[in-house]
Amino acid sequence: MSAPLGLRERKKQRRRQLLSETARRLFSERGFERVSIAEIAREAEVSQQTVFNYFPSKEDLVYSGLETFEEQLLTAIRERPPGQTIIGAFADFVLAPRGFLAVKDDAAARELMSVTRMIAASPALLAREQQILARYTDGLAALIAEETSVRSGDLRPYAAANALIGVHRALITYVREQLEAGASDRRRLASQIRRRGENALALLSDGLGDYVPKRQKGKR
Repeated sequence: MSAPLGLRERKKQRRRQLLSETARRLFSERGFERVSIAEIAREAEVSQQTVFNYFPSKEDLVYSGLETFEEQLLTAIRERPPGQTIIGAFADFVLAPRGFLAVKDDAAARELMSVTRMIAASPALLAREQQILARYTDGLAALIAEETSVRSGDLRPYAAANALIGVHRALITYVREQLEAGASDRRRLASQIRRRGENALALLSDGLGDYVPKRQKGKR
């Protein structure tokens, strides 16, 4: 179990959350490109430097939580049970409802929907998203390469990681398309996402289905 956070760390977390929530609200209301760091700082009653102390770039105010997603994805695959393959662990994690599809509060759902639409309308945020997904791919490829002990230059770990993250990327796009078309039934959309994700991963299973099953400890 992790140790309780001290008062200073709790204050830092609250300020970080305040800055992120303030920025997302302004971005959703007016668009990402139309809001400056100075305006965010003024609204949150802090200096511009304070904003940059917590978020190195304007895009980080939107995407900071995705670092946690990456850590959780890699942990889910690294700690999958013996015998389960990479693709099985990936499916279990990625197809689980989260974010907009998981919230039960309508107000929170509307806020997340607004953020999703804001990202879809911003070229800068979409470009940053591609960089983040590329980082996911590299991290997953490195984990697969570590498990399989392949030689440097073996492209199979990267090919597998790229295919899996490609499914995740396609599901993100599908959710945005459905929201833009007016979809509002979260339960139905979550079901559609799972079905489409399972179909896409089933297609990959012919080539990746038996790739890298988890070994039991002590066995080689």
